[in-house]
Amino acid sequence: MSKTTASDSQDANGASVERTAILKAYEKPAYRYLVLGILTTVYISNFVDRQVINVLAEPIIADLEISDGQFGMLSGLAFACIYTTLGIPIARWADISNRRNIVAISVAIWSVMTAFCGAAQSFAQLFLARFGVGVGEAGGSPPSHSIVSDIFPAEQRATALSIYSLGVYGGILVGTVGGAYLVQYFDWRTAFIVVGMPGLLLALVVRFVIKEPPRGMAEARKDVAPPGFFRVMSILWERKSFRHLSFACALHAFVTYGMGNFMPLFLGRVHGMPILDIGWYYGMIAGVGGLAGTFFGGWASDRMNKKTGDTTWYVWIPFISTVIAIPLALNTFLIMPDGYLAVYSYLLPVFAGGWYLAPCIAATHFLVGIRMRAMGSAVLLFMLNLIGLGLGPMLTGFMSDWLTPQFGTDALRYAMSITLMVNCWCAFHYFMAAKTIREDIKRAPD
Repeated sequence: MSKTTASDSQDANGASVERTAILKAYEKPAYRYLVLGILTTVYISNFVDRQVINVLAEPIIADLEISDGQFGMLSGLAFACIYTTLGIPIARWADISNRRNIVAISVAIWSVMTAFCGAAQSFAQLFLARFGVGVGEAGGSPPSHSIVSDIFPAEQRATALSIYSLGVYGGILVGTVGGAYLVQYFDWRTAFIVVGMPGLLLALVVRFVIKEPPRGMAEARKDVAPPGFFRVMSILWERKSFRHLSFACALHAFVTYGMGNFMPLFLGRVHGMPILDIGWYYGMIAGVGGLAGTFFGGWASDRMNKKTGDTTWYVWIPFISTVIAIPLALNTFLIMPDGYLAVYSYLLPVFAGGWYLAPCIAATHFLVGIRMRAMGSAVLLFMLNLIGLGLGPMLTGFMSDWLTPQFGTDALRYAMSITLMVNCWCAFHYFMAAKTIREDIKRAPD
């Protein structure tokens, strides 16, 4: 038999004391919501740095002499290709290691690389800098999702994740309004530097304020040994509902990014809105509408699940949002006669478009074990960002280039309308996921 040394005993006692202190900290709702608030702020920073390029589209296109298709690559593909490639191995690291530290390192990397975007002198240099932003942001969401699921009970999970996901539209709001002012009074290079550097301070806050929670803490579940990478992938693939859910999310994001990344350019090019008005009107409408929609999606799915005991509501809520967004967005692109009416009308489709993210993340976490949650999120985000962010803006931009000889400045409105119709395909996969998700959740591993 092996002997327990005095140092081993001291180490065990020290670990036990630290675990007890962490559990006591998370027993306080105020600390749980503080951690959620910090992670949400991190996600806002994530999306400010990711999305600020959209409001800078016109000056970047003019300065670097690039096409709409190339801009679509900068705002989507350059970021998404590395984000999706690194997301899964980093999530695997998060499932077996300290998630808090991974988030802190990631914030620091994407903030520095955003500032480097301001030094780019060509399309190739800006593409590489955006590539670097994706390297950092690949480590942001999967570990954060896992932490949130561990500190909030299962019946509050989608609501908590919806609060975290407010970072998407909070980032769009801050990045669009702030970016518009910066490019109006300075230039697009200064805008990248100013929005990037504050993330270094945020990285320190994450490292020294957030305590790494025990796995399965909120559900009082015993921690388990992390399964192998291929075992996790096998479990996800075996869940037919996850296959449909992940592809539905990808198509949902294809439409969301394909429209959203070009809305500032649409308002300026098609309707002649000044850059500051685009920043304020579009930033406020997209930000407030998206914030409200994202919270509503998580809250509604939790409420309907609690009321009916039917977990398929985590899929039906996103399904409904894709269907109702189609006529609402077509009204914005094709019917509204001026930019101000168009941006006001965009409130409704952007509100509906925000319903999907938190329910889909929550559903994914219900399908996997406690040591698989970061990986589950990463695979979901892999699909969402590779197809949605990687292809949505790029194909919308190339469609606009292709239609321009025939329709001139109106080409962009028709390209965005064609992108919107992908929602029909998306709704089909949500419908298919709803058919099997209840049974798949019942056989989820520990």
